[in-house]
Amino acid sequence: MLINFAPLKLPLYRRVQTAAVLQWVFSFLALAQCCIALFVGLLFTRFWFVSVLYATWWFWDRNTPYQGGRNFRFLRRLRMWNYFRDYFPIHLIKTADLDPKKNYIFGFHPHGVLVAGAFGNFCTEVTGFREMYPGLKPHLLMLPLWFRVPFFRDYIMSGGLVPSAKESAQYLLKRAEGGNVAVIVIGGAPEALDARPGALTLLLKNRKGFVKLALQFGADLVPVYTFGENEVYHQIIFKEGSLMRAIQKRFQKLIGFAPVVFQGRGFFSSNSWGLVPYAKPINTVVGEPITIPQIENPSPEEVDSYHKMYVFSLIKLFNKYKTKFGCSEMARLEVI
Repeated sequence: MLINFAPLKLPLYRRVQTAAVLQWVFSFLALAQCCIALFVGLLFTRFWFVSVLYATWWFWDRNTPYQGGRNFRFLRRLRMWNYFRDYFPIHLIKTADLDPKKNYIFGFHPHGVLVAGAFGNFCTEVTGFREMYPGLKPHLLMLPLWFRVPFFRDYIMSGGLVPSAKESAQYLLKRAEGGNVAVIVIGGAPEALDARPGALTLLLKNRKGFVKLALQFGADLVPVYTFGENEVYHQIIFKEGSLMRAIQKRFQKLIGFAPVVFQGRGFFSSNSWGLVPYAKPINTVVGEPITIPQIENPSPEEVDSYHKMYVFSLIKLFNKYKTKFGCSEMARLEVI
């Protein structure tokens, strides 16, 4: 197969940006598997004690991911993430001040294929979150499965990732002095199955658990929409009722996420096939907070009421910024 190489005159900084994005893709798709192989492989070498010592530490530290994790600011500020940000580029847009004495749930939309916008804005410090929202600490919720992988769990925690489990979110939101932000990708893995350029469909209509959680802890809800999230990859979409769609849903039910068949550009050239995302602008707009009262046992009617308020605010946010970030005036969000 013929490989189209990038022109030699391509600036070095652009090559470095592509390399930074490629390592992120590798971390997302293959690093966990490599960590498992390393952990098991060491057991059959003279360095077997490394795995044994780590297993001891792992057991002692097993609850940390569910208690706010353990992020390291110097890793979130690595120069590498500046190159990652500038490749697309990724921008964070603030629309309102947030009180650092409160806790918040950010509802992130859409999921996209690899959630590049959520990672760039909330797992690194290169798009200005700390400066825009002083006193707030973001935690992106991720599938609990990944926190059971040796070594990998420590890597993802360093960026502020925590398990998308009820007890994990509760730990963040019960902080009396405030300052925590639980970033939840509401559509989750099912929404990723339909992520493609131009897609404006959100799985949100029957997803109300985050609203109930907000009510139980009095955490304000903040709608977040990322323009460009669905544009960075092409995906083969399998129709409902097809064998492949059934296989994807089965995987999702068993392990929490579904394998998707997606395509980006090549590492050496934007004209060849590969797994590097296309360089499309990603603009994450953080909306205004919805004040939520604390109701320890909210009724279904109360949950429905605040859920409708959230959906209304999200659609309003999208409509306000859609033409500024590449959507037509006629574009409409579909909530299913």
